[in-house]
Amino acid sequence: MNEIQEQIFSVSEITKSIKFVLESTFEKISVQGEISNFKAHGSGHWYFNLKDEGAVINCTMWKGINNYVFFSPEDGMKVIVTGRITLYPPRGNYQLDVRSMKPAGIGELQAAFERLKNKLQAKGYFEAEHKKAIPQFPQKIGLVTAADGAAVKDMISVAERRYPLVELIIVPTKVQGAGAAENIVENINKLNLFNDIDVIIIARGGGSIEDLWAFNEEIVANAIYHSKVPIISGVGHEVDFTIADFVADLRAPTPSVAMELATPNIEDIKEFISETYFTIYNLIEKKIIDYKKIILDSINSYAFRYPFEKIRKNSQTIDHLSFLMGKEIDKVVLNFKHKVALLIKTIEANDVNRTLKKGFALIKQNEKFVSRKQNFDQQKSAIIKFYDGEIEIK
Repeated sequence: MNEIQEQIFSVSEITKSIKFVLESTFEKISVQGEISNFKAHGSGHWYFNLKDEGAVINCTMWKGINNYVFFSPEDGMKVIVTGRITLYPPRGNYQLDVRSMKPAGIGELQAAFERLKNKLQAKGYFEAEHKKAIPQFPQKIGLVTAADGAAVKDMISVAERRYPLVELIIVPTKVQGAGAAENIVENINKLNLFNDIDVIIIARGGGSIEDLWAFNEEIVANAIYHSKVPIISGVGHEVDFTIADFVADLRAPTPSVAMELATPNIEDIKEFISETYFTIYNLIEKKIIDYKKIILDSINSYAFRYPFEKIRKNSQTIDHLSFLMGKEIDKVVLNFKHKVALLIKTIEANDVNRTLKKGFALIKQNEKFVSRKQNFDQQKSAIIKFYDGEIEIK
């Protein structure tokens, strides 16, 4: 009777068979678990474990793929990952090749928010002593925001209405999704390289916690904290709070309010100049009346009744001095009038609508004003803004 021969596999053969079964069976699976031993390698790849109370699985997320993750993973965070099971023959172990990652619910993002908030608070990032003062009359304001969003249009409108003398430096920024936090940091640092930026506004409209998450990243908080230029945070709506709001030198509930906080009101300036003029005028007039009363009291005093000749002798001198004093005071008042009038004319001369009323026009393409001939694209439509309205040229 022939003996049945037992099939014997080599290590490579059995490993290859297991690899085929695993990788063909689990080509695309979603797994929920808690991150542990997270490492962002210098190569750009991510290595971490995904665990629950009963097991652990090794995970890898390659550079390029992880660029699409909008948050920074950290140990202890519960996530849902999607990918495929792979086996590495030289070591004989399997791992999860992750293709996408998201938090396991809003609660995880909120927990991450609270952890970072507590960490930065312990480091003193929110203390008032570290807040820089916002200049009262800024000449240049840097805007770190989306170039095509409603927020930037609202801020430009507020600046034109309140303080048309200010110059806005708009740095187009990605404010949502993967890579947004890095872009915000890059542009804050870029504006800090200039010597004439008086204040920076970081802003975007409202949204969900996922939409606003770039402003909850630690790298953004560090960039704001170490900025030499004062920063106003105008992120989301009034009910939205981000880590950036706590670290910034001033928090505004909306982008529009951020611009209002950054700029003075030109009407208030005009009113201040007018009130100052009348205050100075009244003070000078009161001084004249006070000196006149002193002189009259001296003339009518008992000591001067009898030596009337002496009074007559010096009265002309007093009248002359009074005349000279009044003349000098009038000259001071006139100089103040000229200065106030010059300031008012300077403010009015910088009014865009006044310039348009003279017959000038502004040309706009791609939501931007064209200031040079070489920047005008004849292949695209344009909007010409006149004092009394706008027309579109196809």
